[in-house]
Amino acid sequence: RLEEFLKKEVDLELSTLPDFEERVIDFSEVEQLMNSINTIPAPCAPVINPQAPNAATGTSLRVCWSLFSDDTVECYQLCYKPVSDERHSDEQAEHTLKVKETYCTITNLLPNTQYEFWVSALNASGISPPSERAVYVTAPSPPTIKSKKIRSCENAALVCWESRDINPVDSYMVEL
Repeated sequence: RLEEFLKKEVDLELSTLPDFEERVIDFSEVEQLMNSINTIPAPCAPVINPQAPNAATGTSLRVCWSLFSDDTVECYQLCYKPVSDERHSDEQAEHTLKVKETYCTITNLLPNTQYEFWVSALNASGISPPSERAVYVTAPSPPTIKSKKIRSCENAALVCWESRDINPVDSYMVEL
């Protein structure tokens, strides 16, 4: 019987009610609402912190910044360059780093050199305006003691040294 049934032509036309066929659903308002929910604004400009004590070595600096809003941020773009000085014109290139945190340690810097830093925040909607620029300074190189000029007596000693830094050093600390 199955074989006979399969040989027959079957009419599979389904009927629907006429009022259902004419109904058109407008999703434009729902689509606008969904788009407004999924859109996030570009972040505000971060605020770069001034250099913290002990945040520098002769070749590195730790730079920190903050975001004073509830903006959604995927990453930060940290830019820096040496403060303009004619003697280092070949090193005036601007460097850019992508960072996930609100801090970064930059290495391979020159001793006793000023660097200018600024940061922007990024998310899917775009990039924030840059922060104000902040100047950070690497620690000076250790001085070289002039051993041929050392003099001493029972109650005193004379020790001479020279700085290897291009920029002037504010002060020295001598330890005995």
